[in-house]
Amino acid sequence: MYTVLIADDEKVIREGLSCIINWTDYGFTICGEASNGEETLNLILKKQPNLVLLDINMPKLYGINVIKLARDRGYQGKFIILSGYSDFKYAQSAIKLGVNEYLTKPIDEDELSRSIESIKTTLISEAQNLENIFQYKQKAKNTILHELITESSSLSLNDIQYIHLYADKYQILLYENYSYKFRDVSYDFADILRLTNTSNLFDYFIEDNMNVILLKGDVALKKFNRFLEHYDRIPQKGSPLDSIFIAYGRPVNHIFDISISYKEAAALIKRRFFCKKGQHTLGFPDFPAIETKNIMITREIIEEYAFELADYIQCFNRQKVNDSLIHLENHLYNVRNNISETKLFLADLYLLIKERINRLYSNIQIPFPTNSEIIQLIQSKFYLYEIIQFYSSQFEMIMNALGAYSRNSILEDILYYIEHNFHNHIKLETIAPLFGYNSAYLGKLIHKTVGKNFNSYLDEIRIEHSKKLLSQQELKVYEIAECIGYNNVDYFHKKFKKYVGMSPAEYRKSMKEG
Repeated sequence: MYTVLIADDEKVIREGLSCIINWTDYGFTICGEASNGEETLNLILKKQPNLVLLDINMPKLYGINVIKLARDRGYQGKFIILSGYSDFKYAQSAIKLGVNEYLTKPIDEDELSRSIESIKTTLISEAQNLENIFQYKQKAKNTILHELITESSSLSLNDIQYIHLYADKYQILLYENYSYKFRDVSYDFADILRLTNTSNLFDYFIEDNMNVILLKGDVALKKFNRFLEHYDRIPQKGSPLDSIFIAYGRPVNHIFDISISYKEAAALIKRRFFCKKGQHTLGFPDFPAIETKNIMITREIIEEYAFELADYIQCFNRQKVNDSLIHLENHLYNVRNNISETKLFLADLYLLIKERINRLYSNIQIPFPTNSEIIQLIQSKFYLYEIIQFYSSQFEMIMNALGAYSRNSILEDILYYIEHNFHNHIKLETIAPLFGYNSAYLGKLIHKTVGKNFNSYLDEIRIEHSKKLLSQQELKVYEIAECIGYNNVDYFHKKFKKYVGMSPAEYRKSMKEG
């Protein structure tokens, strides 16, 4: 609906103009009336009506002067001059000041109606033209912003000023939904900014399917910093801020440097996988650490963590398991591999632990997920901390399945570990730290409990297991030596004869004859 101001020093004429036509039918509503020139000028500047019906012969300030002063102060609306004079000089003055119609009193209803209809058509056309210009400028601005952040722009500062991009400082923000589960969140960060800022402080556009905000000027950057001070605390559940994740690059002083800020923000939002639980922002202070990462995941690193964690699980050392997972999380934060590669590493790590535990404890039914379930579950997680939590719960399940609570002392756990790892090249010096002992003290405890030193106890377990393998008639003697942890077959012969009183071959023959 358009607005109209009626200005005439005679009340009866004002009332007549209000009633002579149905303003609503023409899409207008009367926003005020004035009885003198000064009052008219004040109402024009205050209410900015689309149309003014103005008597030219007004007290205090003549009608032509009202129009001139209003134009000088930026008023862009339409005028219909009402005059008792049919004087060409008044018409000339009115035309120069952009008056749309010049009607003489008494006002003819049909003539007034035609004038209003004509002005309405003009207003509609101008509004459409303004919309077209706005859309053109917006399209041009989006193109220019794309060129600026991709460093392909050849624009001048005059071009930048024309589309209102010039400022003393700039900063790029990228944002997306905080929750990966709900894509239809009703809150949008650009809309929140529009409610709290004037439009000239920022621009919103989409680049590479990401929501991008360009902050413009010192005021905008200060407001954003104040926002971050509040946002760094975990937002209230269900609030607009709780639904948004923001990555932001560094501030820059020149429009042609916003690509620096954008590249940082884009790199940071890709690192969201490594964020802590409840973390809603990731900013340029974190970028140098990301930029200089040069550690790569290797097979050796995977195996190292797998063996370490499998050992701690077998030792039922929950503190060491937790410490190792924390170390793993910190290590992965500093790798150069992308998220997909990191997830593959984490899946391989779990599968290696599963394979080792199953091999060592083949007589125990452990409710492991299938390999495909493990891979699928890890691939479905959005954050590293979620995968670490999954590991933690799985490792607790394994320890419970192995029967940690069925034994009464740590020493029983140690003997249990030796019975299942004798085939590895274990030493007292490597076992002791797993259970929190020094090797000398642990050696004394084992001797006191089993009546022999660690090496003799380990040899007896190995020889007993070798006897089972010899009786099966499947493996060669040197293969059996390797299976039970002896690299040297002659050393195995020596140990076997010491504990059994005959050679491995003689023992196998006796078992076959028996």
